[in-house]
Amino acid sequence: MPGIIFICARGGSKGVPNKNIKLLNGKPLISYTINVARKFAAKHNFEIELSTDSELIKNVSSEFGLPSEYLRPEHLASDGAGKNDVWKDLLRYSEEKYNKTFEYILDLDVSSPLRTIEDLEIAFEDFKRNKDANNLFSVSNPDKNPYFNMVEQSENSDYFELCKQKVNFISRQEAPTVYSMNASFYFMRRDYFTNNLTTINSKSLVYLMPHICFDIDESLDWEFMEFLLSTNRIKLT
Repeated sequence: MPGIIFICARGGSKGVPNKNIKLLNGKPLISYTINVARKFAAKHNFEIELSTDSELIKNVSSEFGLPSEYLRPEHLASDGAGKNDVWKDLLRYSEEKYNKTFEYILDLDVSSPLRTIEDLEIAFEDFKRNKDANNLFSVSNPDKNPYFNMVEQSENSDYFELCKQKVNFISRQEAPTVYSMNASFYFMRRDYFTNNLTTINSKSLVYLMPHICFDIDESLDWEFMEFLLSTNRIKLT
């Protein structure tokens, strides 16, 4: 059951400059993801590969036990580059490097580090049990529900309406259950790439985080994460 973990960390970050290697509670942000990746890899005999366009990120990653010879191509290092294309190129490189075809691929997002090894273990077992699933991604309970209290502009109109107008629900509790993607981790089978699938497809599973989890996009997100860690509201390895 060969598997590989991807850690993708682009050098350019506009919301939080140098985000991936910026010190969060005394450690580079990327180090938290490397630590949990190494724990999971050791238990399941997975390989780990880094995708970055930055020599500085490569150096910091090496200091925390993840050396890398791969350098992301320039055309995959822009704001407009899709994550699927980044994954495909790293998978091509990795399968050539290790001379094997990987059955399972796990992507750990550096910007969303609030996952635990327990999260990964439970999600992986769920994914393996459902042999028809193409992929599984982590989600959280949302603040809003598009069936009840999220709106969008009507087509060809200046007015607004509910995003999902299936039924007029009186309360949020009556509305269908929805989740927010928190970008923390993604499990994929090799067929996900063979069939050129997208993250949300007809055979996607989700893992609902039983704890807080969010993506660091802006300075306020960083400050909130720093506060949670420094006050021991949450713990990261």
